[in-house]
Amino acid sequence: MKMTSRKMAETIKERLSHKAWSTRFDREKDQLRVEDDETKKGLTISLPGIIAKWEEKKDTAVDELVYYIEEALTVMNHEQELTGKEKGIFPVIRSTSFPEESSDGVKLIFEEHTAETRIYYALDLGKSYRLIDEKMMERENWTFSKLKEMARFNLRSLDTSVKEDHVAGNVFYFLNANDGYDASRLLNESILDSFQKKAEGTMAIAVPHQDVLIIADVRNDTGYDILGQMAMSFFASGRVPITALSFLYENRELEPVFILAKNRAKKEEQD
Repeated sequence: MKMTSRKMAETIKERLSHKAWSTRFDREKDQLRVEDDETKKGLTISLPGIIAKWEEKKDTAVDELVYYIEEALTVMNHEQELTGKEKGIFPVIRSTSFPEESSDGVKLIFEEHTAETRIYYALDLGKSYRLIDEKMMERENWTFSKLKEMARFNLRSLDTSVKEDHVAGNVFYFLNANDGYDASRLLNESILDSFQKKAEGTMAIAVPHQDVLIIADVRNDTGYDILGQMAMSFFASGRVPITALSFLYENRELEPVFILAKNRAKKEEQD
């Protein structure tokens, strides 16, 4: 059976029929809007990506999406307080195309990071999380510096164990704790510094989606190609994609790999 956007929208609608939520399928944009009937708050889901996951995982992909929608809308329709929940505040990496406002038009708290990424802030709620917005901050009179300090402190407490893989003479490390903050470990400089110290080649990093951080010890040119292919594959399959681009890590700075490649080519031409 070929899955279409309309069929997927109907499948999701049926799975959510026990909720007091409305669904609206936009055929032109290939999107499904799910809203709470009372608050009018909701989510807009891009269906092509869901179909791609369905082709690989079938009903499991739908199960995961329905769970995500139910958790997200439940959280969205309840006011959340920061005070008393300080240990549950973490930074999260998102792409620069990620919305700057919540679904009801409130500006989300974020800061610029690289040309490809931004840093948002989240309140962990156990099975889900809530991105922190200006309304939440103003209600409790929190400053951004307080929020950032709290989030970075909590980040350092997270597990940092990795899986190691050797491919074509290069070493790849995968941090995949599946706690929603794997990519956020990119902001833990002590972790990155420790890998840089033991790297025999050039250290590179990829954060293709929120649930993985890839650190590479690139020891030959093939390593860049392998990292690029890994990043693209993870990016295509992630629930919250960030970027398929890889970065070099040097002096605590991130530089896109393709920029280095261009600079290297220019230098060779000059030589």
